[in-house]
Amino acid sequence: MNFPLDVRFKLLAIASQIAVRDSTGQVRFYVKQKAFKLKEAVTVYADEAQTRPICRIGADRIIDFSAQYTIEDMSGAKLGVVKRQGMRSLWRSRYDISREGRPVFLIQEANPWVAVFDGIFGEIPILGLLSGYVFHPAYKVTRADSATEAFRVTKQPAMFEGKFTIEALDTPGGDDEQLALMGILMMLLLERAKG
Repeated sequence: MNFPLDVRFKLLAIASQIAVRDSTGQVRFYVKQKAFKLKEAVTVYADEAQTRPICRIGADRIIDFSAQYTIEDMSGAKLGVVKRQGMRSLWRSRYDISREGRPVFLIQEANPWVAVFDGIFGEIPILGLLSGYVFHPAYKVTRADSATEAFRVTKQPAMFEGKFTIEALDTPGGDDEQLALMGILMMLLLERAKG
């Protein structure tokens, strides 16, 4: 995969839609979340026309701080799990990505103060419309076994859409890379209120 990846999603859409393009401009992933679902459930496609599904990500419960999201390929084989760390995530968002019960990656906000200020600024009438240009939360994706930073996800300036960049710092390749990217997409869907 050609990094960095450009991730864009529309803020004003009823159902969240994410398009992920590589550095050559080719669509690598496309996600359209179903609107008004009680349980989070998304299908990740390889194209914007939504004709080539890659995998499904579904929650194990309706609403919970510590929900677990199972990533499955289209045949139903379990690829891994993304779990939000409930109470720990109130101050600093934190997600664990695991495979077969073994932690593989950890996603964590780089600086929780940036997210706090982004949220406060976003609530100020009229000025809040410009919050997409002021504060830029970032997330570190580290390997669970070595704490080596594998990816960095950074919010970019944008007005009417959420825009993020995914940089590969230590490319894991293969199944680990796909698992990390699916975990990052799910995290962005859950954290979309921050930008």
